[in-house]
Amino acid sequence: MDRGSATAPVPAHEAPRKPAGAAPRTPDRRGLLGTSAGRKAVMAVTGAVLVLFLIAHMLGNLKIFLGADSFNHYAEWLRTVGAPALPNRTILTITEIVLALCVVLHMWAAVSLARRAAKARPVKYAAKRKSQAKGYATQTMRYGGVIILLFVIWHLLDMTFGTVNPKGGDATPFDRMIAGFQPERWWVTVFYLVAMVMIGLHLRHGLWSAFQSLGLTRRPRSRGALQTGAAAVSAVLVLGFVAAPICIMIGVVK
Repeated sequence: MDRGSATAPVPAHEAPRKPAGAAPRTPDRRGLLGTSAGRKAVMAVTGAVLVLFLIAHMLGNLKIFLGADSFNHYAEWLRTVGAPALPNRTILTITEIVLALCVVLHMWAAVSLARRAAKARPVKYAAKRKSQAKGYATQTMRYGGVIILLFVIWHLLDMTFGTVNPKGGDATPFDRMIAGFQPERWWVTVFYLVAMVMIGLHLRHGLWSAFQSLGLTRRPRSRGALQTGAAAVSAVLVLGFVAAPICIMIGVVK
């Protein structure tokens, strides 16, 4: 064998073989929803829609302080908006479908992102690096979401369909609201308050996560202001929702 044989070109029929066990590369066909960024975007968009709905719903609930006529007129307007160009409940039904889809997509994105994060780190750290604040937020979002879902189901049966309401489904919205939060049904009011607090904590955490995703929390000054803003928005929403049930239970609104 001469010296040049070691560096001689490899013939075409003797091309290097691929390592054993190497899987062929396939193009990534997951699409945007298959990525973490895409699912975070789904969470952000659906969360924004749900927050806007909560604000509108809170303002509508506060009309109960204006009396039965104002509250019943508002409830009737929700059913007839768009008429006579559209049949009654058309806009309301479309809104309900959109909200239901937002809830499903929001939950799907949250669960899938949590599972993906768990799979990315299947082995726990030897030392506990998870902060108490992060653990608290995770537990709040997880169990708070279950409480909120159960509350939404109850709230629909109580105030929308009247199935579990003392006045039944044929009563006016004002009468169902008053009957639903009477002192003897204090447990309903407590359940309502707990659900609203969970919604407030969920909203505060969601707003803070959105601020972090947008890169707005890098500066200490802006971080403090955004924390205060997220907490203030959540507190206003919670107080706006719990005002009516509490005032009904103590007899301020009759």
